[in-house]
Amino acid sequence: MHPMNRLLEVRKLGQQIWLDNLSRSLIRDGHLARFVNDDGVAGVTTNPAIFQKAIADGRYYETDLAALKARDLSAEARYEALVIPDVQAACDVLRPTWQAAGGDAGYVSLEVSPALAHDEDGTVAAAHRLHAAVARDNVLIKVPAT
Repeated sequence: MHPMNRLLEVRKLGQQIWLDNLSRSLIRDGHLARFVNDDGVAGVTTNPAIFQKAIADGRYYETDLAALKARDLSAEARYEALVIPDVQAACDVLRPTWQAAGGDAGYVSLEVSPALAHDEDGTVAAAHRLHAAVARDNVLIKVPAT
């Protein structure tokens, strides 16, 4: 049995397998859609380390990185400008899963900055801001444990 077909078997048992990886190449080259549609991947989790690797290794980020260098933005604003479109695109790929599951699957996560770990109000505000910026029903805003 092909290893990815095992994911479909796990799904039949009521379990969800999430991909712990996201990049523009995964989205644009169609791999994410295949993982979701053919192999039963039920969600995608992200974090800053995942995006750092994707951005450092990815040719699809070069134009945006060059444009962002010319703008006077904080590091966090630059990061969000790069990753929010990726989260939106992944949410769009997973939306049919989310709809078919009645909201019990098909999410893509985006993490609130761990710099806010000791700032409850700031964490809540950032979560609302990120949710609004992504503007997809199937985004899952994570609060990192520290």
